[in-house]
Amino acid sequence: MPQDTEIKTNSEIGGSIRIGVDIGGTFTDFCVFDEATGVLGTLKVLSTPDMPGAEVMQGLTELRRRHGQMAADIGFFTHGTTVGVNTVIQRQGAALALFTTRAFEDVLEVARLKTPDPYDIFSRRPPPLAPRERVYGITERVLKDGSIETPIDPKDVWGAVAKAKAAGADTIVVALLHAYANPANERAVRDAIWAAAPDMTVTLSSDVWPVIREYERTVTATVAGYVQRRVAAYIGSLQAALRDAGVSATPMITKSNGGIMAAELGKTDPVGMLLSGTASGAIGAADAAARIGAADVLSFDVGGTSADVAVIQGGKPAFGTGELVGAFPIYVPTVSVTSIGAGGGSIAWVDDFGVLKVGPDSAGSAPGPACYGRGGDRPTVTDAFVVMGLLGGGELGYGAVKLNHAAAARAVGGIAERLSLGLTQAAESIVNVAVSGMYLEVAKLMSRRGADPRAFSLLAFGGAGPMLGSLFAREVGMARAIVPPTPGVLSAYGGLIADIRNDFIRTAFVDLDAEGLATLEHHACSLEAQALAWLREEQGFQGETRLIWSADMRYLGQSYEIETPLDRGDLASGRAEALARSFHDEHARLYDHADAEAPVQAVNLRLTVNGSVPKPVLAEAPVQPGPAAPKGHTQVFLDGTAHEAALYDRADLLPGQQFAGPAVVSQDDCTTVVPPGFSVEVDPRHNLILTREG
Repeated sequence: MPQDTEIKTNSEIGGSIRIGVDIGGTFTDFCVFDEATGVLGTLKVLSTPDMPGAEVMQGLTELRRRHGQMAADIGFFTHGTTVGVNTVIQRQGAALALFTTRAFEDVLEVARLKTPDPYDIFSRRPPPLAPRERVYGITERVLKDGSIETPIDPKDVWGAVAKAKAAGADTIVVALLHAYANPANERAVRDAIWAAAPDMTVTLSSDVWPVIREYERTVTATVAGYVQRRVAAYIGSLQAALRDAGVSATPMITKSNGGIMAAELGKTDPVGMLLSGTASGAIGAADAAARIGAADVLSFDVGGTSADVAVIQGGKPAFGTGELVGAFPIYVPTVSVTSIGAGGGSIAWVDDFGVLKVGPDSAGSAPGPACYGRGGDRPTVTDAFVVMGLLGGGELGYGAVKLNHAAAARAVGGIAERLSLGLTQAAESIVNVAVSGMYLEVAKLMSRRGADPRAFSLLAFGGAGPMLGSLFAREVGMARAIVPPTPGVLSAYGGLIADIRNDFIRTAFVDLDAEGLATLEHHACSLEAQALAWLREEQGFQGETRLIWSADMRYLGQSYEIETPLDRGDLASGRAEALARSFHDEHARLYDHADAEAPVQAVNLRLTVNGSVPKPVLAEAPVQPGPAAPKGHTQVFLDGTAHEAALYDRADLLPGQQFAGPAVVSQDDCTTVVPPGFSVEVDPRHNLILTREG
């Protein structure tokens, strides 16, 4: 991992009440921390996709009713949202035009010439967000060293603007050749656009992520431009609603890189928050794993629509670039999360060949699964669990949903009839198909990272994670699954504890010689000033700060780079051998070989600035070993057989108590299913530790 540089000051951010919110497809989760008392509270309300922001207001009202927490007491408010990623997935963003360097108009069409699915000869790439008929070439040229060979002619730009407006464009993305080295021509194009069309929204690739490689920079900029209007409108509505509710705290928003930033900046930096909800879940999972000393963990965040899986090694989530948003890669740093289109609300169906499928369509919160009794009549994974008797209690989501068993049976009955199966057999088939789909995608993820899932623990959270977690762990071969105390709202908790964080990059493209090191040091000083200005001036943060340095490096002649941690002292002192050794070590770690004699190049210099926020201190409780007493028993169907399962209330379980499956554990924010062959122990922090026997 990159090395940390600490810069300490005496002030901190914070207030009496700190609130983290995660808005999902079915439920909106709240995690509330009272700094004065140290009490951590949680809440779920149904999401309102047709009225973004209404669920936040509903949650604040409910918190006031239940706990007496007033809006004026809120000193910190952060939330994650899927508005950006949903805009891309649903293709509901801006009408884009793209301005490129003349003769490079096909950059999005050519892309990287990779087949989307190498096992499907009929697979096709999705159409670009900026269609080819709205791509216009501008006569200009910036050379790779940043010198301008051909400046911008405003009349040329005005002609392109007229064509873009006539074609219906309301947003223009500008991505010119070598703009990472010198953004002057892109800025001149922007000025010319605004001279001709003052109300036109403009996105510059050099502002979004000024990195070498034309396609990567252009596609990231087009995604940013595509979502910018909707994200800005959403944030504006949220800010207004919070003001009307009396919340004076500056709203923050979780970022794709696992940090947070002022929500206002999201209006102009939407690409940084596209994967905010999934990233905060991984941050919450990493914190939960660290508190119990679990170094290598697979986080398993299952909501109503998807299962989001992240690899946590050494107590920290993996980061990467090129993560997919919908079908489009973005090349800003993100927490590396694999999203699988199967969740508690995923709809089961039978195709024309009589094959049972689950997802990717979801019942969402309106109407929701049939068992919610809100008008849904299509069978979902949650309905299958109800039919199997595995949702013990009669309510979900802090009483927001009362289970309708008859409606679930009717919905699953349609699948049973199509497949000529009994009702419970059809329900278990739905669950098995969902788990198998998750297994396939996770197997791919672990193979790419060269990791054996059997050496990992599974940390199950989200509204449906504990319901599916032990079944998934058994399928993958994991011996241990962990269910944190409030798993249904762990993503909201992740946003609550996330640090203020931002990433900066500068393309250098130098050899590790005296001249190259001088260039890197110059860039480092510039990046450090830029990062600290962002943190202190734009975020208003004056607390403890860390600067994390790395570089994209490669052997001379290689086509692609690997991110390598750097010691700032080595860079400042010009210790080329130490910097090269860092790359050799990283190359050996990833590929099991290195060439210590080969010359090394640094392509990009990276800096992550991290401002630490206060974290809840969660004390351990004394252990009281002994068997847990069930509150009752129920009939469940698992592994093709009926079983008598013990019912437990999570609030009654004490640290040190144990029990064995089959069992069902109910709590306000989720249900934990313990199949036969698993034993459970409650640890000192109230985590459920599920261990597979044998």
